Amino acid sequence: MINGETSHWMRQSARRERPALDGDTVADVCVIGAGYTGLWTAYWLTRALPDASVVVVEAEHVGYGASGRNGGWLSGKMIGLPRQLAKGPGGRRAVADLRRAASEAIDEVIGLMARHGVDIDAVHSGYLQIARTPSELARMRASVEADHALGLSEKDVRLLSAEETYERIHVEGVLGAAQSPHCARIDPAKLVLGLADVAERAGVRIVERSPATAVSPGRVVTPNGTVRARHVLRATEGYTPTLPRLKRAVLPMNSSMIVTEPLHERSWDAIGWDACETLSGAQHTYFYAQRTADGRIAIGGRGLPYRFGSRIDDNGRLDSLTIHHLHSVLTDLWPGVDLPIAHAWCGVLAVPRDWTPSVTYNSTTRMGQAGGYAGQGVTAAYLAGHSLADLVAGRDTHYTRLPWTQRRARTWEPEPLRWLGSYATYALYRSADAVEHRTEGDRTSPLAHFADTLSGRH
Repeated sequence: MINGETSHWMRQSARRERPALDGDTVADVCVIGAGYTGLWTAYWLTRALPDASVVVVEAEHVGYGASGRNGGWLSGKMIGLPRQLAKGPGGRRAVADLRRAASEAIDEVIGLMARHGVDIDAVHSGYLQIARTPSELARMRASVEADHALGLSEKDVRLLSAEETYERIHVEGVLGAAQSPHCARIDPAKLVLGLADVAERAGVRIVERSPATAVSPGRVVTPNGTVRARHVLRATEGYTPTLPRLKRAVLPMNSSMIVTEPLHERSWDAIGWDACETLSGAQHTYFYAQRTADGRIAIGGRGLPYRFGSRIDDNGRLDSLTIHHLHSVLTDLWPGVDLPIAHAWCGVLAVPRDWTPSVTYNSTTRMGQAGGYAGQGVTAAYLAGHSLADLVAGRDTHYTRLPWTQRRARTWEPEPLRWLGSYATYALYRSADAVEHRTEGDRTSPLAHFADTLSGRH
């Protein structure tokens, strides 16, 4: 089994090295971070400001962060907390607009990549969120009802019975599922690497191995040179706390994954999953998974949620306890099926204090940022990059009117409160799952409600 080395996706990809910044340079726009957000922002800037020069500086290599390590869900699920987004001038209508934009973005991304000759292994067959306890089923029913209250229909999201769910995927003890057509399985590394190529063909310059050591209006300093730019935009997501004065801006939440070896046909006969929907659980400590293009199962979850002092992972290496836990989730779903692990890795995603993303731009300093997706970044970054590019260009568009525009969250608490709160929250969620599994009641455990309050999710 391989451990770390960024991710399985990156190890399987045909990634090419790009040179580091060598000396000072001048550009109209400097974007910090060559993940989804930075690259989409750069790409949309070439459309909004076709004469502008755009430089993207990346600390490691294209897709090194969450963009090259995630579960590969191009999803139309809700981005952020509706109650937080509804506080903006657009209210609940703007929240519904964001949900609709996320659903529409799926085919937009797939189509744009296809037009540029980029194969991202996309299968647009929706998602299944399965319930295996009465309390999970009750929460899922409430979630579907909340979606319908936002204006979604049964065609957008609906409940499946236990029998309907089992016909799609043969999960042990399933009671039902929420099903939506608004999700596509993709290879995340193929998307980010392909997007980098598309951006470069549009005129964007990308430099790797060039970490930003100082950032100020009009200036980004790296070890081997300085970029002087009219606009400076930050797209650093979970790595934001590594930048000066931003230690508490977001919490770099850990997310962990394993992927199996390609499974035998007899194993797939036992599992089902013929349509390749993305799959998740309705537990408080949920999992997310996909059936890959080459016949593996990739599954992820939180594992160790946070490292003291907002420290970042060591090239994606995953601890043995989390590897064992994720494998036990697989064997619990499909007991008796041989599910050997091929690769394990982890990464960080950015969680704002209110669990809701933002896109901001200051026309005086000409500095901006986008991020804070809390695990929903594949689709969100496409939309946020468009929002940020249009703000820089001074355009009033559908994207600049999305409810995350110009909103700000307060910073996280200082250590050790940040670390204690993170571990207490996930300990409570794990305990809540255990209680609900043991009692088999249909009420959510009070421990989970307390964890929601402690974390800021409710």
